[in-house]
Amino acid sequence: MIQWYPGHMYKASKEFRKILPQVDLVIEVLDARLPGSSENPMLAQLRRDKPCIKLLNKSDLSDQARLVPWIASLESQNQVRTLVCSINDNAIAGLPELCRSLVPRRDNRSAMIYAMIAGIPNVGKSTLINRLAGRQIAKTGNEAALTRMQQRIEISPELTLIDTPGMLWPNIENEASGYRLAATGAIRDTALELQDVASFIAEFMLKTYPERIIQRYDIEPLPHTEIELLEAIAHRRGCIVSGGRVDLEKVSRLLINELRSGELGAICMETPEEFAEEWERVKVMRAEKAAKKEARKARRQK
Repeated sequence: MIQWYPGHMYKASKEFRKILPQVDLVIEVLDARLPGSSENPMLAQLRRDKPCIKLLNKSDLSDQARLVPWIASLESQNQVRTLVCSINDNAIAGLPELCRSLVPRRDNRSAMIYAMIAGIPNVGKSTLINRLAGRQIAKTGNEAALTRMQQRIEISPELTLIDTPGMLWPNIENEASGYRLAATGAIRDTALELQDVASFIAEFMLKTYPERIIQRYDIEPLPHTEIELLEAIAHRRGCIVSGGRVDLEKVSRLLINELRSGELGAICMETPEEFAEEWERVKVMRAEKAAKKEARKARRQK
């Protein structure tokens, strides 16, 4: 279990609960490279039956073939629609019309739609808001947790966005999700060991995109394990220290940065089926933990 929950995120979650009854719909920005892991499970519980648009951002960095099943999976949820977008296209311009389709005009109220926009840190939410508004409003950057306070932004005479800070959930029980979030920069680099994150990426690339490794690093035949791959990349890129030893920290940072920048190609780090299987394992772990807790309680009572 990974725990990384800065104080301002706790405050943001309280504010989210407070404002949610006042909005017409929720817009959740997801990372198209990890649609499941970047989806906040707290948000689904809080919004209940309120309409929701899932913005699959950074689609230019995502493997489109692996993204298609995610769109179907997300839209199978109650009251959910999706919109695929990136900073390199103008797809986000279709958001106001999509909002209106989910919140029809009513005679007894203003035409204005109030939409809360939320998402995990570093998913590109602020950049999308600036694109919609046509001006620099929200602070942007490649570091997790930059937005620290709510903003109300009038996008048009019929759409007002209520921006919220990037919000993670207190305990990331799905360990694979934690590593994916760390790999893409949603969690600060200090939250997990860089070498562990790089090893996770290396294992994923060997399994899913081996041809990318060959193309990028000119390594053939491919190693069988993630540590062997990191060592091979280190030799190719000169990540070597005195005595001919591999500088694991340097090569780990190199691999992580190249995945984030898209230099390893467009990727999608999970499928709906894989993600569902991971959560089934989490449920088993929860049940085992609860059973042990009850057993300890019973022993104390005796």
